[in-house]
Amino acid sequence: MYRLLALLALLPASAFAAGDLPTLGGIPVDFILFGLTLLGVALFHHYTLYVALTGLASISIYKIMFTGFKTGPGIAGLFGHFGHEWVVIANLFCLLTGFALLARHFEKSHVPVILPKYLPNDWKGGFVMLIMVFVLSSFLDNIAAALIGGAMAHQLFKGKVHVGFLAAIVAASNAGGAGSVLGDTTTTMMWIDGISPTEVLHAYVAAGVALLIVAYFGAKQQHAYSPIIKNAHAHTKVDWGRIFIVATMLVLAMGTNITVNVKFPELADHFPFIGVAVWVAIILTIPVRRHDWELMPETIKGSIFLLSLVLCASMMPVEALPLASWQSAFTLGFVSAVFDNIPLTALALRQGGFDWGVLAYAVGFGGSMLWFGSSAGVALSNMYPEARSAVNWIRHGWHVALAYVAGFFVMLVLIGWNPSPPHKKVAAPVTVETPATAPAPAQ
Repeated sequence: MYRLLALLALLPASAFAAGDLPTLGGIPVDFILFGLTLLGVALFHHYTLYVALTGLASISIYKIMFTGFKTGPGIAGLFGHFGHEWVVIANLFCLLTGFALLARHFEKSHVPVILPKYLPNDWKGGFVMLIMVFVLSSFLDNIAAALIGGAMAHQLFKGKVHVGFLAAIVAASNAGGAGSVLGDTTTTMMWIDGISPTEVLHAYVAAGVALLIVAYFGAKQQHAYSPIIKNAHAHTKVDWGRIFIVATMLVLAMGTNITVNVKFPELADHFPFIGVAVWVAIILTIPVRRHDWELMPETIKGSIFLLSLVLCASMMPVEALPLASWQSAFTLGFVSAVFDNIPLTALALRQGGFDWGVLAYAVGFGGSMLWFGSSAGVALSNMYPEARSAVNWIRHGWHVALAYVAGFFVMLVLIGWNPSPPHKKVAAPVTVETPATAPAPAQ
């Protein structure tokens, strides 16, 4: 990456003075640096934070030196850009950290322990369990839903969980979050960016089809590998105090966002109301139950990683991208299996013009096709290290790719492609002119 920057420094400065973006092989250098960052994240799983921060620094330095930012040239332009993006970043940071506490409260409420007693005894038990994961993911973060599903599977099958079923758990969690602004970081980003929750809701048409496919084949695989062993947990009781905390956080987040967008839309871009509302709920419920503060160091580290990628995406020249189409959304689903879907969503939001339900399904569910294609898959692989094989994931989780394609085209036939107009104006790129060729500044 540094060699690439050194090569750019040797190019004639006058080549960048005409207003065209510098390119290599016809691709803007901004996208090449971004692609290298995402490739590094995909290849070096144990160093993702450092790769993301290095990518952010490299892209920032490149734009300071050569192209400038939409808010102006040089370091001043960089600070102006960060000042423009701070509300989105703050909202995401508060939600990511707050929802980690929410997920732990739901887990400790004992609801996941009690749910399995309602499952059938044959392969349909695994099928229904995956539907439960889907439903949980509609209001919990998909990472939390996948981990709860993994814990239920460990209990139901006494630790003998088939890789194909693990892939189905990840797919079910990602499918459940695809149509809900509470269920996936990507849809939450859309919500924060001003897209109505109803605009992603039709993603459930595709997600429902995909769920039935992965749940059927995954449950069959699991039943053949290790049948269900149920435990009724007759004496386990639900901790309603923790359920109250979960409900309070969700109601305050939803209520604040609706109120701000309806009554004070001009303020939404100037303060992180949703994220602050979640943390207000956390503070107010401290007397109810102790929050698991020990989760915060790792959660903050993971949040900084994701937000670094979001900032990288925010600096991309989206005006150089092809126009949004169902073909590009479909392709992004496969790209999402290799590269993190957070920066891909950030790029799409900056570009605008997508059918947001189609995009939510593509980037949300598409990441399930490989174990490292979504945060839910990475989280579940920490619980089941045998899942960390791309070959085995594809070999045994083949039904996930089938489900993605089937769900996408069923939605396209039934709902169609209904793109929204770009919801944010894309400013013209600012270029840096050299002293030898720059005209005199206007007085």
